[in-house]
Amino acid sequence: MHARSLQRIDDMWEGLLAERLGGLMEKQREHLEGAALAAVRAKLKATQTPSVLKLGVDVHSGNYVVVAQWDHATPRAARRFLPQEFVPWVEGLRRAGHAVHAVDEACGFGDGLQRALEKAGAPCVVIHPQRLDEAQSGVKTDPRDALTLCLRLGRYLDGNKHALAVIRIPSEAEEQRRHAHRMRESLVHQRTRLAAQGRGLLVHHSFPAPAHWWRGRGWKAVCALIPAWLSARLEIFRPVLAALETQIAALSAELEAAAPAEIPAGIGKLTTVIATREVCDWQRFENRRQIASYTGLCPGEYSSGKKRIQGSVTKHGNGRLRARLVELAWRMVRFQPGYPPVKARLHLLGPGHRATGAARKKAITAVARHLAIALWRLHTGRATAAELGLRMNPGADVPCEPITADSSDNAAAPAGPIPQPDHPITEGGPH
Repeated sequence: MHARSLQRIDDMWEGLLAERLGGLMEKQREHLEGAALAAVRAKLKATQTPSVLKLGVDVHSGNYVVVAQWDHATPRAARRFLPQEFVPWVEGLRRAGHAVHAVDEACGFGDGLQRALEKAGAPCVVIHPQRLDEAQSGVKTDPRDALTLCLRLGRYLDGNKHALAVIRIPSEAEEQRRHAHRMRESLVHQRTRLAAQGRGLLVHHSFPAPAHWWRGRGWKAVCALIPAWLSARLEIFRPVLAALETQIAALSAELEAAAPAEIPAGIGKLTTVIATREVCDWQRFENRRQIASYTGLCPGEYSSGKKRIQGSVTKHGNGRLRARLVELAWRMVRFQPGYPPVKARLHLLGPGHRATGAARKKAITAVARHLAIALWRLHTGRATAAELGLRMNPGADVPCEPITADSSDNAAAPAGPIPQPDHPITEGGPH
């Protein structure tokens, strides 16, 4: 009995010892395998090519909706970021060694996001706003828009430059210079609005309403005719109008001081500076088709088979520049009737000639388009004023120096096809 008890105790101790030894050996094996696996993973990570991350960003004031695609995998579900969270997240991806590309639509929130991403090392393209429902499903949501942007960005990065309608983002210096004349334009609009309100008040009470009723002589003449209560109402407008005129005059003087010494007759210093600052850099256009397309003065077209219909102008590009060019075209009719595009259309535009309104509009639009191309050639040094048929201010019939933001058909041969858009260059929406 005693011997059997001792045998059982020995067997129990042997089992416990074997179990302990087995556990220790298993832990040692796992440790060795884990170390080997970690070494393999580190080696793979060291030799692995960083991923390319494509981001489609739908921008809103309160959040950004982002769809990400790693390399050529299926895009992931949309994520929402607060504006202050998105750029640090991209910076983290860049620190991890990933290449990041982004795309968003031009909007009213400025170009701060694009510049912040560029500073973080993530190239960002901004495109012209457009309908993103490619399947015409009738469903529009922020995640769907971000997904479409992401997929188009992938095609764009693969070499299909027609996948996105990329616009040029002005530099901060260009934007600051451009702000001066746009502020002046806004002040002129406010002055016109307030002056019209005062004239409306006079007309409503059957009193004469001179154009500049708030100025010295005009105001004295008006006060001699109107009752005291109406004079008190109009006095409210006068200090505001006077302050607006002072600011407009100061901005006009600032802009005219930046004009070059030699400009074509009839164009004027103010208009020259405004046109140059709206373009930002004349050198960015490679041919006459691009500058004509940028002005939006090319005819629209609907062609299919043997049918070709040209319609009204596309109004594609910079609307402020387009308005200035049309204004300039009418001035050229008056001050430079010998300018070849004007001379060819004097039978429609000249004083005393009878033509329909539609015919005159088409003619002046054509002159404006030719004038835009002529200014591009003049400012980039591709041609002289004499070669373009432009008469400079007295004593200035010499080649014009190239003008850039930092400081047409050839009019000598106006015959030829109308420039059509060729890889159009557009400007950022409401900037």
